[in-house]
Amino acid sequence: MQNYLLKNISIVNEGKIEQKDIYLKKGRIERIDNSINVKEKVNEIDGEGKHLFPGAIDDQVHFREPGLMHKATIYTESKAAVTGGVTSFMEMPNTVPNALTEELLEEKYAIANKNSLANYSFFMGTSNTNADEVLKMNKRKKEVCGVKIFMGSSTGNMLVDNEASLNKIFAGSDLLIATHCENEKIIKENYQRIKNAKQILEPSDHPLIRDENACYASSSFAVSLAKKYNSRLHVLHISTEKELALFTNDIPLKEKKITAEVCVHHLHFTADDYERLGYLIKCNPSIKEPKNKPALWKALLDGRLDVIATDHAPHTLDEKKGPYEHAYSGLPLVQHSLLLMMHYYKQGIISLEKIAEKMSHAVADCFKIENRGYIRESYFADAVIVDLNASTTVTTENILYKCGWSPFENFTFPAAIMQTFVNGNCVYQNQNSEKHFFDESIKGQRLLFNR
Repeated sequence: MQNYLLKNISIVNEGKIEQKDIYLKKGRIERIDNSINVKEKVNEIDGEGKHLFPGAIDDQVHFREPGLMHKATIYTESKAAVTGGVTSFMEMPNTVPNALTEELLEEKYAIANKNSLANYSFFMGTSNTNADEVLKMNKRKKEVCGVKIFMGSSTGNMLVDNEASLNKIFAGSDLLIATHCENEKIIKENYQRIKNAKQILEPSDHPLIRDENACYASSSFAVSLAKKYNSRLHVLHISTEKELALFTNDIPLKEKKITAEVCVHHLHFTADDYERLGYLIKCNPSIKEPKNKPALWKALLDGRLDVIATDHAPHTLDEKKGPYEHAYSGLPLVQHSLLLMMHYYKQGIISLEKIAEKMSHAVADCFKIENRGYIRESYFADAVIVDLNASTTVTTENILYKCGWSPFENFTFPAAIMQTFVNGNCVYQNQNSEKHFFDESIKGQRLLFNR
């Protein structure tokens, strides 16, 4: 492994931006100081005018392997992730077969060990009948990011609506419980009513079918279960203003038992964008009416929403075509999430320090990830160099998702990811807009948790 000395770079970390030198040695952050000189051979990088962020940690992605590799693989999507400055990911269990046993879960870890360019963890899946298997994972709580419960159906067949199973998992799990919250009964009633009235549904009907009431009914039920059993609950992809009343900002994140995530597409798109993008932005929970977007931003900045993620969910373009019932829900985002936040920084909506907090620090704190998420001496050297004086235009030629498309195609971000370090290895290097280099000789590592 090569060692790196970054000179005169602006480090964005723990609420501050400071110009420092930083020495990366043997996969770790060896030293941070005003001026560093080393005797041994190093690769020196001039960081003047650039910013160093802790690597982004995405706590919700769908990389589709095993079983759905025509859409994506752990290799292709982790390559897209590091290109976008995401150095660690946590992947969902609705692959094929669903990751509903310890053995199936470990098969995914084995694939990532061989192929992932980013660090990784995988959620244990739940069903109406595998509560005992889920609770076996208590002995693996330092090695597995959490338990995932689909309290509303999405891609795959993992809906958990048996209250006895839900109560057993919430009562007995020592792991973080992450939930997809949408009420299935409300969704079905909305669908039938709108279908009867219109016969042929349109993309803009999606937020009317999967509406704010469906989200709130399910989220509030999950919160009530967590309070009943004092469970560690993390509600994924909050998409409505109404749900924000369920979460608090009056205690530090490390003391919270109930936390929440917001995804980049809910911070960026609104229902007005269905006219332009159609089913390309169909996702669950849906992108909703414009009033929700500023409310989500406010809650993110004041601490009611704790982390930013993507819910990266690639499908082929053919799978995204209508009619409504055919068009799959989900969109690919992991390559451009950090760049999108740089766009909002340039818009004056979020600070660089807050981006580092919500995409790195808070995720590490929320999941209690061991020695990652911060630029600290002795921590793993997961870091990203960003040039805020450059730009990145999304084209079909530079999209690395296996599905080959992005809802941001032709959009120009006012920044560029220059280098991405994963465990001290410069896995991605952007020499200019047309030359990109990858060092795939060292793979990512399994995330560990201080629980």
